[in-house]
Amino acid sequence: MEPQLDPMKDDLPLMANTSHMLVKHYVLDLDVDFKSQVIEGFIVLFLETGSRYRRASSTGEEGCQSQFDETCKIRASEQGHVPVSNASACSSKMEYNDFAVCGKGEKDTSDKNGNHSNEEQASGISSSKNCCDIENHGNEDFLLVLDCCDLSVLKVEEVDVAAVSGIEKFTRSAKLTDVSKELANLRNQIVHELVTLPSDRWKEQLYYYTCCSQAPGCGELLFATGTWSLEIRKSGIRTPADFPHAIRIQYKTKPEGRSVTWTTDQSGRPCVYTMGSPINNRALFPCQEPPIALSTWQASVRTAASFVVLMSGENSAEPVQLQEGIMSWYYYVTMPMPASTFTIAVGCWQEVKQSFTPAVQTNNEFSLPCSQADFRWHEESCGHVEYPCRFQSPAARLQRVIPYRVFAPWCLMKCCEEHLLQLIPQCLSAAYTTLGTHPFSRLDVLIVPSNFSSLGMASPHIIFLSQSVLPGGRHLCGTRLCHEIAHAWFGLAIGARDWTEEWISEGFATFLEDVFWARAQQQLSHDEEKAQQELKALLRWRRLRDEVQNSEEELQVLRPNKESTGEVSESGASIVKHGLKAEKIFMQVHYLKGYFLLRSLARRIGGASYLASLRKFVNKFHGQLVLSQ
Repeated sequence: MEPQLDPMKDDLPLMANTSHMLVKHYVLDLDVDFKSQVIEGFIVLFLETGSRYRRASSTGEEGCQSQFDETCKIRASEQGHVPVSNASACSSKMEYNDFAVCGKGEKDTSDKNGNHSNEEQASGISSSKNCCDIENHGNEDFLLVLDCCDLSVLKVEEVDVAAVSGIEKFTRSAKLTDVSKELANLRNQIVHELVTLPSDRWKEQLYYYTCCSQAPGCGELLFATGTWSLEIRKSGIRTPADFPHAIRIQYKTKPEGRSVTWTTDQSGRPCVYTMGSPINNRALFPCQEPPIALSTWQASVRTAASFVVLMSGENSAEPVQLQEGIMSWYYYVTMPMPASTFTIAVGCWQEVKQSFTPAVQTNNEFSLPCSQADFRWHEESCGHVEYPCRFQSPAARLQRVIPYRVFAPWCLMKCCEEHLLQLIPQCLSAAYTTLGTHPFSRLDVLIVPSNFSSLGMASPHIIFLSQSVLPGGRHLCGTRLCHEIAHAWFGLAIGARDWTEEWISEGFATFLEDVFWARAQQQLSHDEEKAQQELKALLRWRRLRDEVQNSEEELQVLRPNKESTGEVSESGASIVKHGLKAEKIFMQVHYLKGYFLLRSLARRIGGASYLASLRKFVNKFHGQLVLSQ
């Protein structure tokens, strides 16, 4: 039974059926057009069967390699299209629209871009007749449901990954017996082998992801868009295991889309960026929003040569000129993360540099040195899914300050150099001293436009800071920077399995910002550090008291789902309680209640002992999702 939305509660629906299929990797190929305020292009999804519907056995998979040459011959004769025994698999325009309106007798409300709406879907959760329940309705086609909003979806097609040169290396372990399904099974087996490559072959994996994403299509898929979702099916396919595991979606954003904001920077130049919308990234690309859908990604973004593209990628991208006036930027990540952490900012940003390198003092007086137990633990395997983990890298474990850059509009460069640039290595070093290994390999800091609604936002490898922290001088700038750096461990490397438990991210970041900042200041005496933290605790208590007295009681609860926290429907769909509540954006109750809970624990067992326990917690749970328990 799918959850029903209460329109009076402003709950955010997470529609993706992640229990049926999981996206393991996204390849984005996008153009950013500032004249039309549209981002358009393609996204290729590489999928695996979800936990509920994985095949019970691997029987019937012999002989794939021996049949590979024959398969290639069939493909060549069909010019890239799979032979179909059922004519409906390559649907006519009429059949396409019939599916898109999801039911006989309903009005076709397709717009000029081929998007389709359905009155039954307006509430956000599709009706049961449109959501395929494989266990009870095995005669219906399987639906892949993605989170999607404010997008014009133009085309969805299966990708012929078997057409890629050299891809036969991924078919040696595959076995096939059903000749009528050999092409489809071959493609799905290739994707399976590709997404499960060992982490030490990540460069090869990214290369073949790129090649596969550029492979020809082999048949359009039927799709329908609702208020909150994109539903995709292939005629005659009943189960997730048989559904295409590599699909390509052509789409474009809308100027009014709520995942990105088009604006001008403080120098009056156009820019666009993801500003931390309550609906996350579903209006930027079709995706699986539930936190459990951890995936990697790579993206090529093209725009005019005067713009700089920053993203939450592991690499510091260097632009490549494609043609006169057009540059391409390429980023990637190898650590599986929720799609909500994907971040992009395109503008006329200037890199802020200084003529000298500041010395980073390492004061052992307040350091928590790596113990032998820390290094013994790292000799064991991590608890997360396999990826190139920095916690397993001896060099990364000794890296006190990761490479960093600062970007800002031209008019704020001098202010950033004076107030921000020299603070970053001090704050990074203080964070390392407290928690150990930096989860991410580098850091960009961007001063975002003045319409940014908060003081800061952390994403993998990039932090957005408000211009408001700059006039506050060293203290305001430093404390905010420490808060966002803390999210690298709590909120990103360790995430909440249920988004309603945001205190796990914000409470820890608020608590740790004081610890980081005290250590970043270096010359602070113990008494001065204690007085500073007591004053901040008093101010936070007053803020919390005011919020508790002047806000709805149900918005003050740290675990609003109570015993149901972390639970999802049979398909994996769920809701984020109060996720669209307008006033919730301005509340800090989850920050402050979480902070006081952690402060109480630290005072009970002693500050040093508590920080040591947090370090062990990070070592054990990085790369994983947790609940309050």
